[in-house]
Amino acid sequence: MSDAPIELPKPSKAALLEARSLQRRKVREELGKFLVEGRKAVGEALKLRGAVEAVYVRWDAAIPNQDLLEAAAASKVPVFAVSEQNLATLTDTVTPQGVVAVARTLSVSLDSVLSESDVSLVVICAQVRDPGNAGTVIRCADAFGADAVILSSDSVEVYNPKVVRSSVGSIFHLPIVTGVSLAQAIDACRAAGLQIFATDGEAGTDLTDLDGALAKPTAWVMGNESWGLPLEHLQLADQTVAVPIYGHAESLNLATAAAVCLYASASAQREALG
Repeated sequence: MSDAPIELPKPSKAALLEARSLQRRKVREELGKFLVEGRKAVGEALKLRGAVEAVYVRWDAAIPNQDLLEAAAASKVPVFAVSEQNLATLTDTVTPQGVVAVARTLSVSLDSVLSESDVSLVVICAQVRDPGNAGTVIRCADAFGADAVILSSDSVEVYNPKVVRSSVGSIFHLPIVTGVSLAQAIDACRAAGLQIFATDGEAGTDLTDLDGALAKPTAWVMGNESWGLPLEHLQLADQTVAVPIYGHAESLNLATAAAVCLYASASAQREALG
């Protein structure tokens, strides 16, 4: 990688103003665009054809991010250099990483995801409101080979900057369905041949009790961070399952519980395939 100065154009005032406005959900929904911050996430976005509209890089971060600039150039994505002050207006983090992309929203329907014949592992987030948890669940689903993530219509917006940032690029790796009710999601998953497991700390069945059932196509339903899944939602599942806790912690963080359940299912399914 060369240390020679990199000449980059400045963005127009209109482009910069539009990028700044994407901090607001209403604008994101109107324009069908969102912000992606950080080397890893921007790099993953650039790998997805047509996902990125533009990249903004801080002047002094151009050389350390030369690989991203080259990837953008290869995809004919414009790159603009901005001051530290202007970059700070594109992110809500205290210490921005020096590169932000404007990406196009990814529209995925529930029917299109579940119409695939080999769908075997899905996670459904029901009323998950914390953006960090939602992003981490998406990252866990990606790590353990899930086929899709479904965010119920009463969950946090998937393009919230904190969701995007905490997914660390995984938002570009697997289908994420939004705007459907929990009942719709469960009905569609069941119709596609998936069994429905809902997590509940008070369930009489532990994850370790499921044995061979874990190897079957499964949709895991994860509830709200504070109150979990209410009774009417638990009753929609085929079975409620508790993650066993052997130490003294009262409970597990939502994203941690999702990771444990997804890992258990993915491992059992892989073992069954031989």
